[in-house]
Amino acid sequence: MEIWIIWVLAALLLFIIELFTAGLAVICLAIGAGGGAIAAACEASPQMQFLTFAIVSLIALICVRPLLKRYFYRGGEKVATNVSAMIGKHGVVCSDVVSDDEHGRVMIEGVDWRALSADNEELPKGTKVVVVAIDSVVLTVKKL
Repeated sequence: MEIWIIWVLAALLLFIIELFTAGLAVICLAIGAGGGAIAAACEASPQMQFLTFAIVSLIALICVRPLLKRYFYRGGEKVATNVSAMIGKHGVVCSDVVSDDEHGRVMIEGVDWRALSADNEELPKGTKVVVVAIDSVVLTVKKL
């Protein structure tokens, strides 16, 4: 089997590996292997083939990878998920929030949460609040 075929197979294998990763770095090695295949097809020495592989891979990492990342990771607006999505939500105090040291309870979207007052202000039952921060499972709220 000719050496350039081995380089092409290595490039294909690296490309397939890239399909299972998210960093877009392995594809740069696949491009470098393509460069090694071209060098081998031109009957370059093994040292020159590996040097071509290294240089083309490095150029791909520096030039091609940022372009690919910009293209594939175009993110429109970021969507808050999990706990981050709680900040800014409105709720109602269902158990008095007395001070910064004592937890009260707040109902947000049908879920009961432990809560502290952001301003160390007493929040009686029925007060409408907004979530300003979250620490573990304790919300920090302030009066609307």
